[in-house]
Amino acid sequence: MKRSQPQTETVAEFASPGPSRRGFLTGGLALGALTLAGCQTADLVGLPDQPALPDEEFDYAAAYAALPDGDFTWPAINYKKFDQKYWRQVVEYKTRERPGTVIVDPYNNFLYWTLGSGKALRYGIGVGRAGFAWSGEALIRVKRPHPIWRPPREMIARKPSLERYWEKGFPPGLRNPLGARAMDLWQGATDTLYRIHGTNQPNSIGKSVSSGCIRMWQQDVIDLFNRVPLRTKVVVLQKDPNAEA
Repeated sequence: MKRSQPQTETVAEFASPGPSRRGFLTGGLALGALTLAGCQTADLVGLPDQPALPDEEFDYAAAYAALPDGDFTWPAINYKKFDQKYWRQVVEYKTRERPGTVIVDPYNNFLYWTLGSGKALRYGIGVGRAGFAWSGEALIRVKRPHPIWRPPREMIARKPSLERYWEKGFPPGLRNPLGARAMDLWQGATDTLYRIHGTNQPNSIGKSVSSGCIRMWQQDVIDLFNRVPLRTKVVVLQKDPNAEA
């Protein structure tokens, strides 16, 4: 099988012993002006030739249908059995972050890609214990289509049968825990080991699951992957934005 090459950025000095759990970064965002279909925002950030944004006439049946993708076809999502708030959609969203920033709200199971003019493209997500353990700011430094999954040593310690996947990793495909795409989050020269990725467990969206980082439906993670450039800033919120101060 011919594998797609990951999109990576040169990162110097990989010897840092571990991620800073509350580190903060600033980084430039690659901007691309696009016309926002079905919305009055002037310009869109992100990659050129990205899909049209969902509008009032958006075809969800097509968006969540079975999706051919190279050597694989990702199964259709039975999206109607989920709360509509978890469907991909443009929403009102106020933030001080620059347009093109990804904001993860692990408390309410949402991921926002900010569009400017008080709007964002929102996706439903599933967040594991790892997602609650880390918050702060990072950059997307690696984008991997059809990623190989290599279990962390902590997981192997809990489940020794996973040792066989440490050297070569779990191959891409429908059973791969990272799904169709993975976007790796870095702080400086340190890989945080947290990812935005697809999931082969679609029912985990909208839930706090036992493992994994930031899970998305395969169709949604591919959609986001096709919009965000490398060095996109990612903010994982440290507290529930709906909680009383």
